[in-house]
Amino acid sequence: MGTRTTEEIIQVLTQIKPLKNKIDHMKIAFKMKLKPGFEKEYKKRHDEIWPELSTLLKENGISDYSIFLDEETNTLFAVQQQNGNSSQDLGSTRIVQKWWAYMADIMETNADHSPKTFPLEMVFHLD
Repeated sequence: MGTRTTEEIIQVLTQIKPLKNKIDHMKIAFKMKLKPGFEKEYKKRHDEIWPELSTLLKENGISDYSIFLDEETNTLFAVQQQNGNSSQDLGSTRIVQKWWAYMADIMETNADHSPKTFPLEMVFHLD
């Protein structure tokens, strides 16, 4: 599977909207890539996440959002609960674009500074 642009991810998410409308919440997962040597800086920046970014995510139905790091491969694994938009749907907002630019020096990104993301398919779930 190759790198997908933010627009391609939005297109995929749009295609599954009918399913999404049948349930209250939808959990999604995706991978991103951290540049080597920036593990502590990535955690520091997220420990100090901007309040206006947190508010934007919450106001758009994104909750239970976690990012895990596989230190062996520098792969970031993100999981989020959605009731509305995906965090990837918010790329046109000023605050998300500013965050992407802020993070671009430590992550693999697309030309617009959005992180290169790789959607993951859920293969098991247990409530």
